[in-house]
Order: sequence, then structure tokens, then C-alpha cells
Amino acid sequence: MGEEKTEKKEQKQPKVERKSEEKKKSIMVSREMPTGRIIRIWQTDVPGNKNVYCGLTRIKGVSWAISNAVCHILGLDKAKKVETLTKEEIQKIEETLKAHKFPKFMLNRRNDFNTGVDAHLLSNALELSEELDVKRLKKIRSFRGWRHAMGQPTRGQSTKAHFRENRKRGVGVKNKKKPVATKA
Repeated sequence: MGEEKTEKKEQKQPKVERKSEEKKKSIMVSREMPTGRIIRIWQTDVPGNKNVYCGLTRIKGVSWAISNAVCHILGLDKAKKVETLTKEEIQKIEETLKAHKFPKFMLNRRNDFNTGVDAHLLSNALELSEELDVKRLKKIRSFRGWRHAMGQPTRGQSTKAHFRENRKRGVGVKNKKKPVATKA
């Protein structure tokens, strides 16, 4: 009788292992996504399976409006896949982004604080200018700089219920005190 139980346990164990192996395989399959070729545009990797209109927005500093303007200026089909772009077309896209031939309202750096020039910054230059602006605000001890330093929102949002990740401990419901029994 004891031998039969051990045999049954041994038979059950491989089934459990198979299920865990199947789960691992399904997880690995779901992570693999067919991206096609990856095209490098303006120091950014753009998946080749995206269309041009969507793919250009992967570049930091290029919004949907800027992407639409680039496609319109160059006469590119917005539905065309990025992997089908020729080297000349990619070069034209980079030149258009560099020359920022867009209306003034689309630019992300209008009337620059230091130079007073209208510009459109992309990728690393945009990150650097944002960082320098925040440092300047902190240095002059403006309200926005102080809020950046404290890790709080700078645009007037309510903080009672949101932005709670910086708090030391959570605010919970107080426990009710038990009524004290009086001796009679």
C-alpha cells in the first residue's frame, strides 16, 4: 500500500513541472514582438513596422503635429512603413527637423530665456535645456524651483489626494476606542 502511494506522488510531480514549463514558454512567446528592422533617425531607434506618422513621434521633441508637418512638407505618405524609407528620405527628414521650418506656434523653445531666439529642440538638446531650466529655477529660489526641489507638482494641482508617493506613511482611518466599562 505504501509503495502505491509513492508511485502516485512520482506520477503527479512531472505533470506539475510540465505546467510550469508551459507557463514559462507562453510568457516568453508573448514578450517577443515582431518589430521588423529598426531604423535610426535623429539618434533614436524607430521600429520599422510603424508607419512614418507614428514612428517619428518616437523621437523626443517630435509631437504628432510636428510629425504631420514633416510628412506634409516632404510629401511623404503618412501610412508608409518606416522600414521602406530610403536613405535619402531619412536624410531629408533629419534636415527638415534640424531646419525647423514649422510655424512659430509649433516650436517647443519659443523666445529662449538666454538667447531670445525661437527654436525647436530635439532629443539630447531638449533634455539638457529642461534640466538647465529647472536648475535655474532652483538657483533663483522661485516658487516653481522650490516645488521641483520638494518633488511636488508645479502647476497648481491639488495634492490632498494625489501626488502621495513622497509621504512618509499613509493616512488611514483611526481605530475606534473601545468604551470604558464603568463599575457599578
